[in-house]
Amino acid sequence: MNRTMIQIRHERLADIDAREALLDQAFGDTRLRKSSERLREDRLPAEGLSFIASEGKRVIGTARLWNVSCGNGPSALLLGPVAVAEDCRSRGLGGAMVRRAIQTARKLGYSAIVLVGDPEYYNRFGFSGEKTGALWMPGPFERHRLLGRELKVGALDGARGMIGAAGRPVPLPDLAVLVAQDRRTTRASRSKAA
Repeated sequence: MNRTMIQIRHERLADIDAREALLDQAFGDTRLRKSSERLREDRLPAEGLSFIASEGKRVIGTARLWNVSCGNGPSALLLGPVAVAEDCRSRGLGGAMVRRAIQTARKLGYSAIVLVGDPEYYNRFGFSGEKTGALWMPGPFERHRLLGRELKVGALDGARGMIGAAGRPVPLPDLAVLVAQDRRTTRASRSKAA
C-alpha cells in the first residue's frame, strides 16, 4: 500500500471544517461540555500553537494550545484537544504532535503547560499531577487527570486557584460589514430573479 507522507504543520484557515469534523468523530457531542472547553470558549488558540497532521490533503490529527492563567501562578498554556483520525491511530502520530507542541511552546518562551487527560498517556511527555493539586478547573473534572509540565524549572511552584482563560478573544464581526454583505446578497438575488 502506498501511503502519502504525513506532515505536521501549523493549522490553516482551510483546515477548520476538517478539524472540527475530526474532533466530533474523536470525542462526540460531549466534547463541548467539558471543563476545558470553558477555557477555550470564544478564544483564539495561542499564537503559533495550532497544529494539524495531514496525509496528502486529508486532516488526520490536531493539537492546539491555549493561553491560560494558573490561579495565583504563572500564565501557562492549556494543551488540547489532541485527536487523531480513528484509522490512523497506533502510528505514533498523537505523540509526535504532543512533542511538537511542547517543543514549539518552549521555543516561544512559555513556562508551563497544563491539561486534563490520561496520566498513563501523558506521563511519558513529562506531565504529572505533582504541582497541580492546588489548581482547579471551571467546572467538574477528575482531579487525577489535571496534569502539568514545566518548561522552565519551578514555573508551577506554589500555583493555587482556578485555571482561567487568558487568550485573545475571538474577534466579533463588524456589523457594518455584515449589513453591506447582506445588501449585496439581496441585490444579487433580486437581479437573478428578474
